[in-house]
Amino acid sequence: MKTRFRICIVGAISAWLTLAAAAQGVQQGDYIVAVVGADLITNFEVETAVHSAVEQLQKQGQKAPEPARMRKDVLERLINERAQLQYAAESGVRADDEAIDLAEQSMARQNQIDVTELRSRMAKMGVGPAKLRTELRDQVLLSRLRERDIDSKIKITDQDIDQYLADLQRSNPDPFVQDINLAQLLIALPENASEQTIAQRYAQAQKLLQRLRQGEDFAALVQQYSAADRKQNGEMGLRHADRYPVAFVQAVQKLDVGGVSDIVRTNAGFHILKLLERHRASVPAITILQLRVRHILLRTGPELSQQDALARLADFRQRIVNGTADFQALARQYSQDGSAPQGGDLGWAGPGTYVPEFEDVIEHMDLGQISAPAVSRFGVHLIQLVDRRRVEVTGRELREYARNQLRKSKSDEAYALWAKDIRERTFVELRDVQ
Repeated sequence: MKTRFRICIVGAISAWLTLAAAAQGVQQGDYIVAVVGADLITNFEVETAVHSAVEQLQKQGQKAPEPARMRKDVLERLINERAQLQYAAESGVRADDEAIDLAEQSMARQNQIDVTELRSRMAKMGVGPAKLRTELRDQVLLSRLRERDIDSKIKITDQDIDQYLADLQRSNPDPFVQDINLAQLLIALPENASEQTIAQRYAQAQKLLQRLRQGEDFAALVQQYSAADRKQNGEMGLRHADRYPVAFVQAVQKLDVGGVSDIVRTNAGFHILKLLERHRASVPAITILQLRVRHILLRTGPELSQQDALARLADFRQRIVNGTADFQALARQYSQDGSAPQGGDLGWAGPGTYVPEFEDVIEHMDLGQISAPAVSRFGVHLIQLVDRRRVEVTGRELREYARNQLRKSKSDEAYALWAKDIRERTFVELRDVQ
């Protein structure tokens, strides 16, 4: 949920820096396009939101839908948001100043500027601090409403996770990610065989295949005709599929256990294969990006104000950048958390490990970069990105990955139904905009 809140803020607000100026250029006369309860939605608001959506799609390299469809979808989203905000107010959901401050700081970091510069730029575009904080407040309210009514009620059981992983196994299309046991009947070809010999041996293989499909015993025909090892009735053993010839794996890919393949030609001759065992494909490889960071944390309170902590860490950063101080040495001396003895090293961590305010910073850093002082619910941090790596998820981490995927899926499904219900219980009048 915490990660979703951060994404919600960025997705809904970050485009304002480019959007505000563009919106000022809208030439159409403004008029009401929808009434939602006690609120009005104007054409200007719709056009502004459409422009924002197009900007976001372009940044992601995606093609925007045709204008009429885009406008309809955007208007519906605005109606849903207004309906949900009214429901939030009626049901007592509130957004405190601290939450709005954190959202504003997140927006500034996304645009790689500080809050002061953010406010200055927005003011030049005609969006004052009060308007910006109103937008941020709305997004905080929507996020808290979703957390209360949907996310807090979603439960994922061990059985759900087992089923999810089993479905991944069954849906894995890679025929080489499985264990199989094959038996073969080989009609061998001598080296440099003539066309006549090849034709004769192939005809022999065809007759044997026909006999097998008429119900004759595979093992008996192996003992009588196969040029391969007959000790185990041609059985080659249970092994990972990539240890069999590619042609063999492909030949039995669609067979049920006990089935017999078509004739397979190799340099050795003509093979007829029987699938004796197949164990389900492994879960497809899933990787996550891990980051290794170090930080210096100063906790704020009666003895140290946030402003003083920001100033002190800004001084630390300047000294480190200038080469007159060492990050790890400063962390050992000043950091107020358990990582201090390790020079602030927090070790390797995957997505969702840290609070959103912290992850907002490290997601956009280059290797070796030292951040500007960043505020979180724990205090003020100076952060350095030490390294990053991509690792395969296994064991407990795989189950946690499955849990997160299931939670997101169930949350999205529940949200769609919940939003539809809120929409239906709200008075909505669409005005003729032609």
